[in-house]
Amino acid sequence: MDQMETEEAAEVSIPPTIPKAKEPPKIQRLDDSVVNRIAAGEVIQRPVLAVKELVENSLDAGSTSVNVAVKDSGLKLIQVSDDGHGIRYEDLPILCERHTTSKLSKYEDLQSIKSMGFRGEALASMTYVGHVMVTTITKGQLHGYRASYRDGVMENEPKACAAVKGTQIMVENLFYNMIARRKTLQNSSDDYTKIVDLLSRFAIHHTSVSFSCRKYGASRSDVHSIATTSRMDSIRTVYGVSVARNLIKIEASDNDSSTSLFEMVGFISNSNYVAKKTTMVLFINDRLVECSALKRAIEIVYSATLPKASKPFIYMSIVLPPEHVDVNVHPTKREVSLLNLEVIIEKVQSVVESKLRDSDEAKTFQGQTLETSPCAPSSTSKDLPSGSKLQKVPVNKMVRTDSSDPAGRLHAYLQTKPCNHLAKDTNLTAVRSSVRQRRNPNETADLTSIQELIDNIDGNCHSGLLDIVRNCTYIGMADDVFALLQYNTQLYLANVVNLSKELMYQQALLRFAHFNAIQLSDPAPLSELIILALKEEDLDPESSENDDLKEKIAEMNTELLKQKVEMLEEYFGIKIDTHGNLSRLPVILDQYNPDMDRLPEFVLCLGNDVEWEDEKKCFQVIAAAIGNFYAMHPPLLPNPSGKGLQYYKKRKRLRNLEDGEKSSDDGVTGDDVEMEDVVEHELLAEAENAWAQREWSIQHVLFPSMRLFLKPPTSLSANGTFVQVASLEKLYRIFERC
Repeated sequence: MDQMETEEAAEVSIPPTIPKAKEPPKIQRLDDSVVNRIAAGEVIQRPVLAVKELVENSLDAGSTSVNVAVKDSGLKLIQVSDDGHGIRYEDLPILCERHTTSKLSKYEDLQSIKSMGFRGEALASMTYVGHVMVTTITKGQLHGYRASYRDGVMENEPKACAAVKGTQIMVENLFYNMIARRKTLQNSSDDYTKIVDLLSRFAIHHTSVSFSCRKYGASRSDVHSIATTSRMDSIRTVYGVSVARNLIKIEASDNDSSTSLFEMVGFISNSNYVAKKTTMVLFINDRLVECSALKRAIEIVYSATLPKASKPFIYMSIVLPPEHVDVNVHPTKREVSLLNLEVIIEKVQSVVESKLRDSDEAKTFQGQTLETSPCAPSSTSKDLPSGSKLQKVPVNKMVRTDSSDPAGRLHAYLQTKPCNHLAKDTNLTAVRSSVRQRRNPNETADLTSIQELIDNIDGNCHSGLLDIVRNCTYIGMADDVFALLQYNTQLYLANVVNLSKELMYQQALLRFAHFNAIQLSDPAPLSELIILALKEEDLDPESSENDDLKEKIAEMNTELLKQKVEMLEEYFGIKIDTHGNLSRLPVILDQYNPDMDRLPEFVLCLGNDVEWEDEKKCFQVIAAAIGNFYAMHPPLLPNPSGKGLQYYKKRKRLRNLEDGEKSSDDGVTGDDVEMEDVVEHELLAEAENAWAQREWSIQHVLFPSMRLFLKPPTSLSANGTFVQVASLEKLYRIFERC
């Protein structure tokens, strides 16, 4: 016991080891080269930010033309050329030093700054992470000067050289001294896409400036816009007709100095626009910025209007007093701080919501009078073979329709009307034999690009939708766009415009170089069709503004299409004569002709959207344009069913005579004058015929052809083309609870 106590005492008596106190690290002044390189990496994070800084400098210089060329996504070369006022010779030595600028001289100037650049850091930062060469000439000089820069310093005296008006800046070997960042960016393939997107955004805002962007050495530009006075023309040129035709103009303002002072103009997509990603182009005081709060507020409004899989397109230009904007809050100037931001967001959100509510008609299901086919067979028990015994099926899983019968079951419950000229053989066998008169798909022209496009269709086919299309029963039209289909025990709404567009696209590829022809009775001049299409895209079609520009666009597109007449006729059955007149169109589906009211849009699409240099893309875009043209869109005349009848009525003045009779007298005024709605029967009959013809084509041409030929792509499962609205099993569960 004494020995254990002695050992414990010995253990307690050993003093613990105390670590030596660590001295604080010494603070050092970093070398200027280290400071500058760290700052450069923060300002120029990616090649697209270098392009943004250079383009903004060009705009600050009063340029009317800005051209960008990029090599290896900007890592090997960025070249920006403009026709601005240039750089003075005496300023070249300090051009790329940090914090040298012509935009301001004291801090207070930031409160009224209107230029996009102001820090004097961008060019300096580029010289620390790349090799910069500047060529410039100012007005009145006989020659220009060229100088190269590295680490913020001009390497040699400027050399005299030949130059065109303005400035050209070349940045080579970007991030050559930042190995990790360069390797990261080399593995990324989307930097050039970001540069193209950046130039597209500048192009639709600065409409008085021409922009182009291309890969270095390429003859064709990926962005090419010309100066114009119409922002809608710029959007159409840069983002395409499919975006421009679905835009709504919006305006908002507030002149109350106690809350906020601002003006906003812009365009937003309507409920017919479909996209998977939100595109928001926001300029505040002509500065391209982002505002996540405003974007979120607008997306909240759209979430209640658009299908879940679709996102909006938004362009907005907001102008505020310069003293209400703090531009110096972000290293890359991507964001700004606004005074009374919450008030501005609330007012803009309110305007967007109001505009969408007024324009949203796609979700309104209107009742309509449906034509019934006199030859629709009636199903009775006497049709069953004698002695046959049916297998008993639970009532909640019983399918009561036959997908092999194309007659719309909804018609059986409506009053029969004579079909006159629409009365055609609706027997599925006759329709199948007529449709099968088309050529064999295996006879497609032996072109690798066409075969690849057809293989893409086969590989992207959605098996679930294919089963629905092959085995569904057409019931009737729910509204102008959606048809009701029954598949087994489910009821679906199907967008016939999207379905017909995809079917026509696939048929255009399958019938490639083997089309029958639709001969136009009167050849249509291409230039007139294109001008009509351009006027239809205007918010005010009656306006004569930009007529010269429209004529120039029409002339350019006509000449382009005249150069492609042999290819268009041989491969797609589109015949254009030497005078630029369209005389022949292809047959895509037997028994169906397209709506000729949409011919101008089709011709404009051929002239504007086709990439003629790339064979595969060329054929794909032409086939897509044909698909859109031949798709079964609602007629341009309003649907005369239901509330649409009011569009065919006009007010007529009548006078009550003493004998109680009425006679028309437009010149009578006074208490005895009555007004009466008079129906324009001729126009009404034309509309009824157009809508009845479309419905007949949907029921007896589109759906039988879909069963035979359509291979629904996966995209149709996510864009709202098919919507399940009811299930027999679920309905029985509800009824059982009642």
